[in-house]
Amino acid sequence: MRCCVCLFQQSLQCSPSKMAAGESNSRSSCLNLSNSGPLGNAPPSNSAHSSPASNGGAVAAAGRMNRSAGNANPRSGPENGGGAESAVRSTPSAHNPRRQLVGPSGATSGVASNMTATPSSSSSSSSASTASSSADASAAVASLPSSPASVLIYREPVYNWQATKSTVKERFALAVGSAVFDAMFNGGMATTSTEIELPDVEPAAFLALLKFLYSDEVQIGPETVMTTLYTAKKYAVPALEAHCVEFLKKNLRADNAFMLLTQARLFDEPQLASLCLENIDKNTADALAAEGFTDVDIDTLVAVLERDTLGVREVRLFGAAVRWAEAEAQRQQLQPTPENKRRVLGKALSLIRFPLMTIEEFAAGPAQSGILSDREVVSLFLHFTVNPKPHVEFIDRPRCCLRGKECSITRFSQVESRWGYSGTSDRIRFSVNRRIFVVGFGLYGSIHGPTDYQVNIQIIHTDSNTVLGQNDTGFSCDGTASTFRVMFKEPVEILPSVNYIACATLKGPDSHYGTKGMRKVTHEAPATGTKTCFTFCYAAGNNNGTSVEDGQIPEVIFYT
Repeated sequence: MRCCVCLFQQSLQCSPSKMAAGESNSRSSCLNLSNSGPLGNAPPSNSAHSSPASNGGAVAAAGRMNRSAGNANPRSGPENGGGAESAVRSTPSAHNPRRQLVGPSGATSGVASNMTATPSSSSSSSSASTASSSADASAAVASLPSSPASVLIYREPVYNWQATKSTVKERFALAVGSAVFDAMFNGGMATTSTEIELPDVEPAAFLALLKFLYSDEVQIGPETVMTTLYTAKKYAVPALEAHCVEFLKKNLRADNAFMLLTQARLFDEPQLASLCLENIDKNTADALAAEGFTDVDIDTLVAVLERDTLGVREVRLFGAAVRWAEAEAQRQQLQPTPENKRRVLGKALSLIRFPLMTIEEFAAGPAQSGILSDREVVSLFLHFTVNPKPHVEFIDRPRCCLRGKECSITRFSQVESRWGYSGTSDRIRFSVNRRIFVVGFGLYGSIHGPTDYQVNIQIIHTDSNTVLGQNDTGFSCDGTASTFRVMFKEPVEILPSVNYIACATLKGPDSHYGTKGMRKVTHEAPATGTKTCFTFCYAAGNNNGTSVEDGQIPEVIFYT
């Protein structure tokens, strides 16, 4: 489609609806831009430099702004016409991410770019005595699909052009709205070329920029928002940039969060990127299942997998990473073999926290994928099954899909020795006054120096005897009386006024233990003053001697 937008002194010739609808089958269409914004009251003439009346303005984009010559005077103002021509040309965007945007409907689309410009005639001017008469702006659009896109702005080089304008309205023009344009046209280093190319600006985005500069009209849609954002940044129009970012925020959902995150990182929009990451944290499973996930770049994938706040099991993250690797191998024209999948994943593979999987999940998926080496598979199986646990090259720190500051309470006032283990679980019953999420326990370690323990931790719902969370893991201690963190694989929700049992089954040498225990322990949040009150009670049955007054499980680690 060939698009031209020229300056006319009389009323428009047709409706903008065809352009808005993107009708490429019509030979030409015109935009109604007569109210696009003021350029001041200037004497109408054959030159397109003549400014429209106060109720109109000159808008040009996705086409040519034809400023034909009048009286040749290189220092004369636009009212007097004359001078050499220069142009600004916009061609299809070279800046072309894999997808421009996933719009509200979930579809992806770019901006039609087969657009070029041809000058059109303007109506004849009246004499200089009609300086205050009105002029309207309109645009003609002609179809020429095979032509490259271009936007041409013809101007005459002037010296101190501001001196030729007697009013603010007359001085309010394109160069005033953009510091970049002002430097291009009027600065000390202004180009002397008769034609200036804008090789990476889409015509539709340039049109949106000019409409905003001349009329404060915000014309943003799912198909054009990313290219408009790029254009607003390029020509230093932060107000339009803010409108674009606000539009993206309002249309952020789980199914387009990854795509918008890629764009936010590309355009250096940290606030939008942060919102995308928060959305992914809250809706990780849905975001990973979205079509746009496999289109993200490797840096975006790494940025997400590094997060501790993803709300999904690790085995599902691995499955999503494999899907991404298959798509990336295809983009790089590689066969989707296990070796090539590992190659394209690169650092991202090391961010999958395989130790957080159950042995069943690992055996059924990653162990048989061929992506991990034999040595890695063996070391992970040993990590799941033996004690002391061998070193693995993957992160074993649990992800926690909770925000805020980690909290902990200690239920003992003093530490003693010794506490023995013979396969019986240490257990203590507790309840809280408000909803929290328990993420782990602090446990005492050996009295005999540095030692490794094998441990199984659980939280059990007392009334139903249901295991709500558990982890079969291990920890290393240094022989001091300090506590050592043992974490659940996922946060365990604890409801107010409900009884639960904290359980730890240790295998290892004699340890320290706590004494002078407290029945009630209150944690107060420093920032908000919110109080979380724990009440501890004796757990009936065999509990290895642990009670309110003495024993193991000295700390509970939680989020509010």
